[in-house]
Amino acid sequence: MDPKCPIYSVVLPVFNEEGNMVPLIEDIRRALEPTTREFEIICVDDASKDNSVSTIRDLRQKDPRIILLRHRRNFGQSAAFATGFAQARGDVVITMDSDRQNDPADIPNFLAAIADADCVCGIRQKRQDTWVKRASSRIANRVRTWLTGDSVRDTGCAFRAMRRECLRELPVFNGMHRFLPSLLRFQGRRVTQIPIRHHPRVWGRSNYGILNRGFRGLVDCLGVRWWSLRAVPQDRLLEEKGGRTHEPAPAS
Repeated sequence: MDPKCPIYSVVLPVFNEEGNMVPLIEDIRRALEPTTREFEIICVDDASKDNSVSTIRDLRQKDPRIILLRHRRNFGQSAAFATGFAQARGDVVITMDSDRQNDPADIPNFLAAIADADCVCGIRQKRQDTWVKRASSRIANRVRTWLTGDSVRDTGCAFRAMRRECLRELPVFNGMHRFLPSLLRFQGRRVTQIPIRHHPRVWGRSNYGILNRGFRGLVDCLGVRWWSLRAVPQDRLLEEKGGRTHEPAPAS
């Protein structure tokens, strides 16, 4: 095993999830190891107030593929993802929540789908959330679709796989993680969607509610709409991707 050369990077935003980290990381390892042992699990702690950090440190003592990054204060989930993206070394970056509602057993399905895409998004089936969360998500998805013109069905699902090369062009802002597929598509990237399982939260509590998704989400949608009209796809500036097309040298 060579932890210096990962093929896949799993980025986990962590905020007060001490009871979920051990089984979650074990499930991630179980899902990836039949494919390769060359992966890393990047845990970005967003200033947790419980024992999440010490739990992750204990896990890292046994497996150097586990990486702990810590924010000096709570910056939010988008910032946690951005921090993980900046440190990720794998060719494919997998994101998921740390509440164990996403099932790591779906990871092989993401890896299969990304062979023909730049980004693969999960669509939660039979959601195990309260009716309030399900209703607010449906409304939010419809508003985002209307304002951004995009067709991602479950923008609130953080379970995704993306090619790392795509992430360097992303703008970073609070709420960015909800618009990742749209931002990538606006840059000319190939985005696809697959159905995934969804489980009830068995430990801890959700940090989201209607109030912190309402007005702020609407403002974010308007900002993303403006950005979509002004974005310049970097991979389409030159005649050939990667800048390999050159004019012939002038005759001497």
